[in-house]
Amino acid sequence: MFPQTGSATFMLKQNSTAVSATQKTCRVLASLSDQRVHRLTDIAQSASLDISTARRILKELEAEGFVERDPVNKHYMLGPQVYAMHHAMVDRLDLRGLARPALIRLARHFGDTVILSLPMGWESVCLDLCFGDYPIRANYLQVGSRRPLGVGAGSLALLSALDEIEVQAVLPMVQQRLAIKYPRISLPALNVARQRAHDLGHAMLLDVVVEKMGGLGVAVRGPSGRPIAALSIAALNERIESREQELAQALSQEAREIERSWWPHA
Repeated sequence: MFPQTGSATFMLKQNSTAVSATQKTCRVLASLSDQRVHRLTDIAQSASLDISTARRILKELEAEGFVERDPVNKHYMLGPQVYAMHHAMVDRLDLRGLARPALIRLARHFGDTVILSLPMGWESVCLDLCFGDYPIRANYLQVGSRRPLGVGAGSLALLSALDEIEVQAVLPMVQQRLAIKYPRISLPALNVARQRAHDLGHAMLLDVVVEKMGGLGVAVRGPSGRPIAALSIAALNERIESREQELAQALSQEAREIERSWWPHA
């Protein structure tokens, strides 16, 4: 449970010097999963750290092989140790490989952008995407892009599939980011959308990230029953609203097909 003094107090604590060295290091590594974040100033801003702290952490991570630095442009990137850990993980469950056929089928059938997202703490991360042939694309995401849970259809599907205790744990961090970067949606509006998604089994968001664009998403549950990914389609608002039931049914079918990889008799 968070302190009863409210989310504002919790946010202050999150940004204070009380943040542990481990948390700071994790924030730096997490920021580098976004391909648009590679300069020291970008990393420091993304991780909510001052420049000197970010530089020190990056230097230590580089020495251990978790970060590399380009000698020419001085940009930072994830190092070989991270990739070794990634391969050890996907040997057990290759979500990207399992979901790729679904992304291709959905993009071909509906003509719009299809996205695979993963939950990471209080954020969702774009793991893969596939573009359809419709001329107006929703291409504001890249592989590695991060958003607060609830911002975007796939991200909202993940949030709505969490246990209520987990939802209440992540909402203070989500609320903080909404106020800074996503003025089109408030926490009360997000909660309404979350409840609707929970009731219907699919999430729909319109005009939240980009004007006149929206999306629809469903959660993919892992062997334990927890949401471990989301499939979503992003397109013009009218292409989402007019096909809500058709999109929801197709996404749900593909999500269940992925789940059958570890539940073969489901």
